[in-house]
Amino acid sequence: MLWTIAVVLIVLWLLGLVSSYTMGGFIHILLVLAIIVVLVNVIQSRKA
Repeated sequence: MLWTIAVVLIVLWLLGLVSSYTMGGFIHILLVLAIIVVLVNVIQSRKA
């Protein structure tokens, strides 16, 4: 589930860069949040 959300946010971010239509910094903030969630998930899976 978290990986799916991260992939969707990254795709939306790339589309925003390519199409020159960006919603301000909102897409970039979502990308940073997605990266943080993925990192936390990886760290937690290594501890388990």
